[in-house]
Amino acid sequence: MMKRWNVGKRLLPLFAGMMLLLSACGRADLSTLNPQGPVAEEQFGLMKLAISIMIIVVIIVFAISLYVIVRFRRRPGDTKIPVQVEGNHKLEIIWTVIPLILLVILGVPTVNSVFGLSKDYTKDPEAIQVEVTSHQFWWEFYYPQYDIHTAQELVIPTGKKIAVTAVSGDVLHSFWIPSLAGKIDTNPGTAVENGTANANKMFFEAPKAGVYLGKCAELCGPSHALMDFKVKAVDAASFDRWTAAQKTPAALPSDPAIKDALVTKCLSCHAIGDQGVLVYPNLTDIGSRLTVGGILVNTDEAKYANEGTTYENLKRWISDPQAVKPGTLMPKVELTEQEIDGIAKYLSELKIDYEK
Repeated sequence: MMKRWNVGKRLLPLFAGMMLLLSACGRADLSTLNPQGPVAEEQFGLMKLAISIMIIVVIIVFAISLYVIVRFRRRPGDTKIPVQVEGNHKLEIIWTVIPLILLVILGVPTVNSVFGLSKDYTKDPEAIQVEVTSHQFWWEFYYPQYDIHTAQELVIPTGKKIAVTAVSGDVLHSFWIPSLAGKIDTNPGTAVENGTANANKMFFEAPKAGVYLGKCAELCGPSHALMDFKVKAVDAASFDRWTAAQKTPAALPSDPAIKDALVTKCLSCHAIGDQGVLVYPNLTDIGSRLTVGGILVNTDEAKYANEGTTYENLKRWISDPQAVKPGTLMPKVELTEQEIDGIAKYLSELKIDYEK
């Protein structure tokens, strides 16, 4: 007994350290335990129900086990064979019926939620339709009702159902906004006209304005961990201003050399307003975005290695995108320092001021 206690004393600091370490993991805006919308709240309710049932079962089983160990332990000098309980119908009925009752308590609300959360709102005229296409390693968002393409930031109005149709442009990815909804896979292949085949669907809502972090939840390549996106929930008036601003014709740089470099080296794959070719992310409002490349955080007071001003982050990204996101399909473009500086300055000023 004393040896076991000594081992326990040695393990206690280890377990305490592990608890402290694990408690620091994660972040509040990337947690299913901090639901911010009705879909996430319903899913969180199911989690709490399942965990509560499991805790009750564990407590009861451990209590019975402890009682049996203490009550029926072999005492010194006791050589009798304990009373055998095989074939005790009462006990067999109890430990069969109780798990069935617990399964019904958990199963009924789970089945109800599964069917409720699988409703298809892609034909609902009141819902905001969004076609999500995942790429290595960025996210494309298309609003068919407004004919708007954007990337990395999904701008939505508060209080409206967002109907998502998700596909992949290359390999298997997974679309996930932990604080707003569960995740769905984006499968390779083209969806057929009626929206079936490789297209998966889901819906969610954001009752409150704010920024919600999204991630790719499927290992998809060397920069899988860097495949972030943001959901910006704004009021209805701000959303209307944003959709209108997306249609505004683009004004290209006034400097002829910078304009020529932008058109020939950037707009051959990207679009800005009505200029360019939309093969890769739309850059129309890149100066308004919270990140560059989905991972370089735009801030005036950088504290970490992946932070900087929008201008600094754009220079870093344009200079060597592979250094920021290994495996990304954007190549290192041959540009002079002056061209990189001019393009970064121009793009950092492409802002849509819609939150008035």
